[in-house]
Amino acid sequence: MEPLNAEDPVSIGPFRLLGRLGVGGMGRVFLARSAGGRTVAVKVVHAELAAQDEFRRRFAREVASLERVGGTGTAPVLGSDTTAGAPWVAIGYVPGPSLRTVVGDEFGPLPPATVKALAAGLARALVHIHAAGLVHRDLKPSNVLLTVDGPRIIDFGIARAVDTVAEGGNLTTTGAVVGSPGFMSPEQVRGDRLTPASDVFCLGSVLAYAATGRSPFGTADSGVHATMFRIAHDEPDLTDLAPELTGVIRACLAKDPEARPTAAEIAETLPVPDPWLPADVLARLGRHAARLLEAETESTTGTGGAVRPAGDATPATSLPSTASTASGP
Repeated sequence: MEPLNAEDPVSIGPFRLLGRLGVGGMGRVFLARSAGGRTVAVKVVHAELAAQDEFRRRFAREVASLERVGGTGTAPVLGSDTTAGAPWVAIGYVPGPSLRTVVGDEFGPLPPATVKALAAGLARALVHIHAAGLVHRDLKPSNVLLTVDGPRIIDFGIARAVDTVAEGGNLTTTGAVVGSPGFMSPEQVRGDRLTPASDVFCLGSVLAYAATGRSPFGTADSGVHATMFRIAHDEPDLTDLAPELTGVIRACLAKDPEARPTAAEIAETLPVPDPWLPADVLARLGRHAARLLEAETESTTGTGGAVRPAGDATPATSLPSTASTASGP
């Protein structure tokens, strides 16, 4: 977390800002605190996107859909104003690192028991997302956060609204390709209409990454078009995958959407141990929580220089053109 800048507001809606979490394609993301003491992430939309009526309409619909998901296996919506000059949404802060960070940067592949628990947790989250009428469309390791209580899926719905504007069309029509190379479904590669089965395919790729440390179809380093071709036509590379994981992951990666299991079927058949994470990852979560508490304490007391007097606040609607992070907690 970084301190607030001079041009940053001290509050957005009912939330008091503590610092910056990041910047990405949609707007700036702030760490904030509710009046009741809950830690939240507030995303404020880029001014250029906010100026587009079509984006505003889709943003409002997607926020409403996120609210229906209810936070099961995801980050719950705790407040929003989609009609403000700079539309914003407040989402429960998830105190954990991304799967990409844990596997790619810190610990390497996860043990089979943890991958099974990850599959069950993500499948339960997808059940609720799909029941709300959403298809995630961008399930990848950086959009999966690991917590003591289980995995959380982030950045669905809103990312869909942003990508819709970027494509200049309707994402439900043929020809709109949205996703991340290496973690897309064959339907996404072809630009076909997407169903919940597309998320199940992406889940299979995420699980393979968690278990082996690499995408089963290669990465963008080997060429985006080559990766997309392999997704559409080639069998996944499941080398080094533990035998007890092969069945569920290979089933998720079936080319035919009708041949894949549903998220509910996956959730019902996999056990969830307690604790579900290895000891060294749990220790990492403890250190992260301690740093967050320290940062919040400094912000509250003013020792970190992050909070200015209320009279100096800049309205949220006059924030500069920024964007939101899709990969951080």
